[in-house]
Amino acid sequence: MFTGIVEDLGTVTQLVRGADFARLSVASDVVVTDRTRIGESIAVNGVCLTVTGIHDSTFTADVMHETLRRSSLGTLRRGSRVDVERAMPADGRFSGHLVSGHIDGTGEIESIRRDGIATVYTIRAPRTLLRFIAEKGSIAVEGISLTVTFADDNAFGVSIIPHTADHTVLPERRVGDIVNLEVDPVARYVARLMAMDGHNDGHDEGTADGKPGGAGAGGTAASPLTRNFLIEHGF
Repeated sequence: MFTGIVEDLGTVTQLVRGADFARLSVASDVVVTDRTRIGESIAVNGVCLTVTGIHDSTFTADVMHETLRRSSLGTLRRGSRVDVERAMPADGRFSGHLVSGHIDGTGEIESIRRDGIATVYTIRAPRTLLRFIAEKGSIAVEGISLTVTFADDNAFGVSIIPHTADHTVLPERRVGDIVNLEVDPVARYVARLMAMDGHNDGHDEGTADGKPGGAGAGGTAASPLTRNFLIEHGF
């Protein structure tokens, strides 16, 4: 589990491509020299990878074909800079939001504009992902925990401050570039619960008195989770 708070800007030192995989090597003094071990998880541009080797200040990880196909890692080359974050320790500070490192898909940068000290990025994304993206909600872009400034049926916006610009790869991205996206996992679970609302899985346990529970003749319990309930409680 990660938080989307980038620890270091690493540099790709090698990218060896096989028929259906790639082996990625990234130099990162901050990450590697601070007790990183083989087998640990590290997020590279938001993609959770397993450390398979360590040499001096460089770590190596294998990238599956599915990951190359569904993320922006396939566009990396030697010399590319990448956002790097180690998995969050159990006693660590939770500064971002829940980030699994399992990319939901990619988006395309549609526009970049200045807004005072901040830089606003508009990112076009598939509608299958936009349904989980809400204004003032959280989104991970290239592994960076960001707040959504607006969202419509075609795109969403994020705004970054100078500190984020100085410590992540986002300022290196240009209009038309592809970026990794991971939506807030809470939104996914809420959508799943809503989709299953009112469906009986055939395993109702009944009420406390042993009688079949629920509002209907078939004993299906009415779910307390409704759209109105979520709206009333701020979701």
